[in-house]
Amino acid sequence: MTAEQLISFARGAPSLDIVDVEGLKAAAVRAFDADPAGVTAYGTSVGYLPLRKWIADKHHVSPDQVIVTNGSLQADAFLFGHLVKPGDEVVVEKPTYDRTLLNLQNLGAKVYQVTVQPDGIDTDELRALLESGVRPKLAHIIPNYQNPAGVTLSDSKRRALLALAEQYEFIIFEDDPYVDIRFRGEALPSMLSLDTNSLVVHASSFTKTVCPGVRVGYLVGPAALIDAIAKKATNLYISPGMVSEAIVHQFCVSGDIEKSVQTVSAALGERARVLAESIRKHIPGATFTEPDGGYFLWVDLPSDVDVDKLFPAAMKKGVAVVKGSDFLLEGGNSSLRLAYSAVTVDQIDEGVRRLAEAIEEVRG
Repeated sequence: MTAEQLISFARGAPSLDIVDVEGLKAAAVRAFDADPAGVTAYGTSVGYLPLRKWIADKHHVSPDQVIVTNGSLQADAFLFGHLVKPGDEVVVEKPTYDRTLLNLQNLGAKVYQVTVQPDGIDTDELRALLESGVRPKLAHIIPNYQNPAGVTLSDSKRRALLALAEQYEFIIFEDDPYVDIRFRGEALPSMLSLDTNSLVVHASSFTKTVCPGVRVGYLVGPAALIDAIAKKATNLYISPGMVSEAIVHQFCVSGDIEKSVQTVSAALGERARVLAESIRKHIPGATFTEPDGGYFLWVDLPSDVDVDKLFPAAMKKGVAVVKGSDFLLEGGNSSLRLAYSAVTVDQIDEGVRRLAEAIEEVRG
């Protein structure tokens, strides 16, 4: 099977046709013209200072509460590495991002997964866990268009989480790289914006709104926490990439970021709708929550479908998926994560049709 023939629902990245290449080229020229010294020199570990200020203004915080990172995954790694010690208890969603599980397990954390419902993490289940004596150092939450489940945390649950964090004294890590890619419904306030007790550390990224190749994300939190992480970052790499961060800054201040968000959101909204229609048509036994934004749709297949068998069978038919079990400590053996961001509309129905054929081959 050649790369041209493969239809991939595996990767959460935008297809080239919805990346503003011309806007990025123009932003690069402006960055070098406006600040050649800053772009070409070492910076400080907190990132390109004009971009740091732009991010701070966006979130209505002071710049000393922001560190710009090499994508949001590095923001995650910095926070986990700073806060989590071997044996510490940590709460994550069930399912959650596979690299979150891997990073926390590598740090020796004791990870508890709490069920994700159609409106986000089950706060009643979390409360019962806390009442049982579990004392997490932090709770990792992906509030908008969650990876992998595609669901959005409701306003009432955001407030309930903040109340639990205050009562039981844990940090909420609001990992929010998909927030701007909304194609249905109304935007909800971030937990960072609702927080009055320095309980929330927020991460996001330009990977989903600009392009993955810029590798620019960020962390927002209490100034003392950000300063401590910045000191460790200095020892790690002295300075992140000033060139890419300066390009992103120019892309943002020009207003191109808003146009890019509109382009990506419109395209992904159509792809998500077509994917849902195709699943209903070709895999009638499947259940899923249709997302309001983001990159992913989580599918529960009939219980007699083993995704360990389905994965290679699907690949043979030229369709790539990700097994649900990758996002769980246990279970997910009949579930898939489907990313619709890198597939064009005309590929989606064919990809689901191939997947349905593979399902029939491995059932029973």
